[in-house]
Amino acid sequence: MRWRYRHTVLGLCMLAFFATMVARLAISPVVPDIVDAFDVSHGLVGLALSGMWAAYALSQFPSGVLGDRYGERVVILTAVGGTAVASLLLALSPSFALFALVAVGLGAAAGLHYSVATTLLTRQFDDIGRAIGVHVAGGPLAGLLAPIAAAAVGARYGWQAAIATGAAVAIPVFILFAWRVERTEPRVPDEPIRERVALDGLRELLTRPEIAYTTGLAIIGAFTWQATASFLPAFLEEGQAFSRTMAGALFSLYFVVHGATQPLLGALSDRYSRDAAVAGTMVMGTGGYLLLVGANGTATTVLAVVVVGVSMSWGAPLQSRFMDNLADAERGRGFGLVRTVYMTVGAAGSVVVGALADLVGWEVAFGLLAVVMGIALAAIVTNRLFSLGY
Repeated sequence: MRWRYRHTVLGLCMLAFFATMVARLAISPVVPDIVDAFDVSHGLVGLALSGMWAAYALSQFPSGVLGDRYGERVVILTAVGGTAVASLLLALSPSFALFALVAVGLGAAAGLHYSVATTLLTRQFDDIGRAIGVHVAGGPLAGLLAPIAAAAVGARYGWQAAIATGAAVAIPVFILFAWRVERTEPRVPDEPIRERVALDGLRELLTRPEIAYTTGLAIIGAFTWQATASFLPAFLEEGQAFSRTMAGALFSLYFVVHGATQPLLGALSDRYSRDAAVAGTMVMGTGGYLLLVGANGTATTVLAVVVVGVSMSWGAPLQSRFMDNLADAERGRGFGLVRTVYMTVGAAGSVVVGALADLVGWEVAFGLLAVVMGIALAAIVTNRLFSLGY
């Protein structure tokens, strides 16, 4: 019976991540419509999306602290409910300034989910790489369905209706989670929150060599992932001259591959090595983005999208690496903190790529992502050589 409950929790955590991700990814397929509707540049839309992802990142640390203090269930419900409300408000925004402000609010609400859901799963499972991989797959599943749904709804009813699909998904997930997941006991119910957020303790955690190294790799992964999630459809439509329907289909393919390989990469990192699994994703990323930029036909582009999808599965092994190096009592606070750091810095990916696309074109903007992934690969190889005494 507990086996069934554990897997129910895993499935509902994945669905909660799916819901919070749908709300954010529903924006990407209608970026050209948003640009036209508010008469703004891609750079400004990228700035708004960076603000959304930055708010999502900044929510990770307080989410972990609150989960330790009050239990994970209530924080996850707040995240999914807040996502539904913010999606509706975003769809009703009458000006770009308000749109950008609400996008930040959407990111903040959605960001309350992931860290506490991950720590909740570490209570349920020993093979955390696989469990985290299944959980993370909720994001790619959203990437499979959200672009198609948002593009179809947007084409028929307008971009506001496309964005409102986030609320349509989040509301039933909120009800299911509240119904089927039991109350979770806080990890540190009596420790004052001010002690959990003391600067000396946070500095000590972030400067531990293993944590700092893993955070650096995660920053590179987040920068690349967020740029891709924000602008891959626009790159394919405007930079590669695909139709919007085809660009949406390729965006969905990217997430299909991404979702299918997350549990596999997590399981491989459980069985073999976290670093080897991460290095494999960085190799694929370096080659995949170069292939994407140089693609000269549909077949080559499809192959490039598949390779890039595999490369973005770095999350399961890297997040498991964090958990390997955090004590049980500090996992909520610690994982939330590093998530905030690497996602806040990585959120710049949206605005950097959007601005480069405006200034010098899509090829240079996406070529940068190949360079960034190559830097991560070089860091892993260098770390391995040092560990072997070279």
